[in-house]
Amino acid sequence: MSLRIAVRALDRNRVRSALTMLGVVIGVAAVIAMVAIGQGATNLVQKSIASMGQNQIMVMPGSSSSGAVMFGSGSVQTLTPADAAAISRECPSATAVAVIVRTRAQIVYENLNWAPATVQGCNPDYLVVREWPIAEGDNFTDADVKTAAQVCLVGQTVVDNLFRGESPVGKRVRLKGLPFRVVGVLSRKGASTFGQDQDDVLLLPWTTSKKKLQGSAFNNVDQILVTAASAPALVSLETEVRATLRATHRLGPEGPGAAMEDFSIRNMTELLGAMTATTGIMTALLAAIASVSLLVGGIGIMNIMLVSVTERTREIGLRMAVGARSRDVLSQFLVESVVLSGIGGLLGIALGSGTAIFVANVMRWPAVVSPQAIVIAVVFSGAVGVLFGFYPAWRASRLDPIEALRFE
Repeated sequence: MSLRIAVRALDRNRVRSALTMLGVVIGVAAVIAMVAIGQGATNLVQKSIASMGQNQIMVMPGSSSSGAVMFGSGSVQTLTPADAAAISRECPSATAVAVIVRTRAQIVYENLNWAPATVQGCNPDYLVVREWPIAEGDNFTDADVKTAAQVCLVGQTVVDNLFRGESPVGKRVRLKGLPFRVVGVLSRKGASTFGQDQDDVLLLPWTTSKKKLQGSAFNNVDQILVTAASAPALVSLETEVRATLRATHRLGPEGPGAAMEDFSIRNMTELLGAMTATTGIMTALLAAIASVSLLVGGIGIMNIMLVSVTERTREIGLRMAVGARSRDVLSQFLVESVVLSGIGGLLGIALGSGTAIFVANVMRWPAVVSPQAIVIAVVFSGAVGVLFGFYPAWRASRLDPIEALRFE
């Protein structure tokens, strides 16, 4: 009964009802769109970090000291292939170990040239650590590493810019004037967390990079990557790697007064957790800012309902005179308020979802409309109707019937 009366009352003032709902529509739409965009950012970060290899730790040279001076990671040359071999041999939690040597080079093929963003020397296990399948051809081998063979793998961006639709496998390219044979093409990875094109890459045996491209007599590497079988195993893996490197570097066991480590270890799971937490905070902040629109919409509902009570004072008095109780009047105006906010919430869900779809399709941002966000928006819009509609409804129910009938 109250619902039918409320709908008729709102239908009599369609324009005013629509304008009153507008604040709720905008508020709900903003909340859903902001949460969808934030969730898309979180998913993008997780996918990007997963593309770098999961259950992984990075070992970098540095974090050493000389007197009172601290050096950052990568500032000293303290990691060698022997360290990687020791980790592979001594750490039971390690499933794959890769070494990395970074360099710069321009690739020349026929009359074209290209400078990849990443040129890295590595061992064959690098693709296992990075979970990076080969799209065409084969990986280079341990024998290629031992002999410093002039072979390489190329990423999809390099293929697109140099080979003009041809298969690069078996083709000869030149790096710093030296001939190299392309043995394989990497599958497409896409952009990293920091926006770098992971497919703009060239990989070759680390010995080839060190001896033939850099011309270095040193036997150090820039980074060691180690993977575990599962995320829980990373804790024990990190402990094993630290103990192994302290032993190989003759730093002694950890403890009070122990020598300071000349290497640093970073856990990819910790990085993922930190970045996910950051995007979660930003999503919550955006949703909180968008919720201000809902508050404004609720105030608008309260204002219009108070006006409605004033306009319909004689109607209220007449209803109470013919037997309506205070709670009947209370429920009538409360239902009107909830209907206003409920319809506004449904329209807001449609608008917010449409905005998220527009952002995903046109702006190429992976916005995700979650069912939880929709449920929260519906509940919140209903709560706005009850919260901001209660006072006008209570005020209407407290009117004296005689005074209400005399109201002009």
